[in-house]
Amino acid sequence: MIGSNTKAFTATALAMLDAEKKISLDDNVTKWIPQFKLDNKAAGEQAIIRDLLCHRIGFQTFQGDFTYWTSNLTRTEVIEKMSHIKAQYPFRTKWGYTNAAFLTAGEIIPKASGLQWEEYLKEKIFTPLGMNSTLALSKDFPNALNKCSAHTMADGKLVKIPFCSIDNLAAAGSIGSSVNDMSHWVMAQLSGGKYDGKQAIPASAIAQTWLPHSILGNGGKQFNTGHFALYGLGWFLEEYCGKKVVSHTGGVNGFVTSVTLIPEEKLGIIVFTNTDQNSFYEALKWEIADAYLGKPYRNYSKVYLGFYNQQKQNDAKTDRKMQDSVALHLATSLTATNYCGTYTNDVYGTMNVVQEGAELKMKFSHHPNMYAKLESIGGNRFYATFSDPEFSKAIFPFTVENGKVVSVTVKVADFIEYNPYEFKKVK
Repeated sequence: MIGSNTKAFTATALAMLDAEKKISLDDNVTKWIPQFKLDNKAAGEQAIIRDLLCHRIGFQTFQGDFTYWTSNLTRTEVIEKMSHIKAQYPFRTKWGYTNAAFLTAGEIIPKASGLQWEEYLKEKIFTPLGMNSTLALSKDFPNALNKCSAHTMADGKLVKIPFCSIDNLAAAGSIGSSVNDMSHWVMAQLSGGKYDGKQAIPASAIAQTWLPHSILGNGGKQFNTGHFALYGLGWFLEEYCGKKVVSHTGGVNGFVTSVTLIPEEKLGIIVFTNTDQNSFYEALKWEIADAYLGKPYRNYSKVYLGFYNQQKQNDAKTDRKMQDSVALHLATSLTATNYCGTYTNDVYGTMNVVQEGAELKMKFSHHPNMYAKLESIGGNRFYATFSDPEFSKAIFPFTVENGKVVSVTVKVADFIEYNPYEFKKVK
């Protein structure tokens, strides 16, 4: 599964429709999806398709993703939920990576072409490029004949996990592919849309996606002499050793991937891995780029591994500390039944805390197959362990007023969303 490397396909598809004059990338989103709204009313009315594709609608990176990620919400419900999110930034002032925006953009494709997003990609991109082993939807991945298994780290061990179901965010990250198929995509990108002697993608569509739209910062990596970091439409844009680099990464449960283009060198680098707990997919691409550009060997793998091991040690230390607190069987401020009940969050919806035997569990309306086990660490604080290791572990503090529980703060792994959610108790 290639994760967010899907985004360049979605942006290219819309740029192709723009080249055919079926849409304009400067169309208001509401022209095609009248029900599209944002909490900032003016922003919702003014947002154009480009805003969705370059992450500048005002949301913080990953904002809202806990609500959407592997949830049972439909695409239509995801778009509606966006109107409940209070944007962190003023409209078009800062870049914030927004998966739901790409899903919304993808839903314009059927309105303009008569083909569903997945159908359009297959007919207009995959087939012309000979990408015969590529799947648009995650629902089809488990039935593929030749596929990698997904892995993550849980309690210090590498474990196999189920394939994630994210077709409600399809246009943001659901494609499954192979290095062989993706090499066809990369060759077309590097040759102005041509593949196997034919113009598979209009050159103007590729140019649109490579056009800088958002400013990320000054750029610069560990050994990078670059001077800028930008975002086009579905692609990161930067400079490395005087060369333009067009790239993206992708991460879904059990997989992290990278696709990198250095157009002046006609170089494409594709790295796919089937564990989401590694930085090798980034380290290897820089090793290859340096070798190709005649730069000294810098051992990116060792550098990235150092960062990874440090984070792993920090996380293990925190977990041990929390497990030690749990082992003390510290008393809660109130009896367990006081924490039980129904809670709501305007963005997410409903959550229930229930007692099953001696255990307290938190169950989420839009993630029916997942729960969080709550273990007391004293007072009104619990150490929460999600049944899905991708959502990780965290401290959940309950707020108590006049002897009654009024709310709880829920936090999932940064891999999914950085922002905490406050759920208010309703009964």
